[in-house]
Amino acid sequence: MEFTIGGRLEVRITPADVGKRVSVRRRTDGGGAGAEFTDAVGVLTSWNNGVLSITRKSGESVHIVESSLVAGKVVPAAPARRRGPAASFGELATVTARAWQPVESEALGDWRLRAAGGFTRRANSALPLGDPGLPVGEALGRVRDWYEERGLPAYVQTATGAEGAQELLCAELERHGWRREVSAEVRIAALAPVGDLEADVRAVRLTREPDAAWLARYQRFSTPGPHVLRVLGSGPSVWFATVPGDTGGTGNADADPDAPPAAIGRCVVDGRWAGFMAVEVAPEQRRRGLATTVMAALARRALDEGASAAWLQVEEDNEGARALYDGMGFAAHHRYHHYRSA
Repeated sequence: MEFTIGGRLEVRITPADVGKRVSVRRRTDGGGAGAEFTDAVGVLTSWNNGVLSITRKSGESVHIVESSLVAGKVVPAAPARRRGPAASFGELATVTARAWQPVESEALGDWRLRAAGGFTRRANSALPLGDPGLPVGEALGRVRDWYEERGLPAYVQTATGAEGAQELLCAELERHGWRREVSAEVRIAALAPVGDLEADVRAVRLTREPDAAWLARYQRFSTPGPHVLRVLGSGPSVWFATVPGDTGGTGNADADPDAPPAAIGRCVVDGRWAGFMAVEVAPEQRRRGLATTVMAALARRALDEGASAAWLQVEEDNEGARALYDGMGFAAHHRYHHYRSA
């Protein structure tokens, strides 16, 4: 990270750079002999009363006292991805929302208020993809009221880490007392390599609706009801994958029809995109390649429907899933966060 001009460290940012991506270096121990320094890169979200706020791509906010700065500069947006499909934040945010639709929704300017009886934060949060038509503080009050009327906690879903994402809104939410509760990565990849994975996809049964066995394996199916099926069945072209359970653990034709599924998955095809969700494997069946088998079968069906790009969401602490998707060529596009009203 280069800050110098002619060998001198310089602070080349001002409050006029709020909203831009910056890189800064600051002292961490008062600046005496043997001073230590730390760097931060992110979007400059405010500069008030001698304190800078920078929101990193992870969604973390860093507050820096102006007097501790020793260097700073505006930096260009992150370089374009070198693998996988090109995708803007706006396109991908819209596609991911269509794959997990609420039971009820209402517009607030360019924001969308969504509810589905409390089934998942994604289907029960405000999606702010533009201007709410009101000052942010007033809009957040409307969001709180809307969810309170439905007996639900108020959430706003935001994103960071991509050009055109919402670091400024994240900082605004924090200033209004909202707190980040959970974060995850949105990853993308070319679809064909997923379909080409070595797997016996003959073991996979594909259906348009989830049956009782699929739902029994699905970990989030803790609050049964029509709202759950409405969300799961939403999307332009939805497919459910099931690897039947069996006594031998192979998902073959000798499977026990009464055994719970060994693995399941869900895919939504939407134009060039195929989104993968709910890929789950029974604990006793893990490390046998069943997640790969499910992904490959769904990818091949999506390719048949004309899709060419893939996306999925994975929580940052799910190391097993992250390693699996790394091997399939998925890489992070941006991070999304759910902020909850205090």
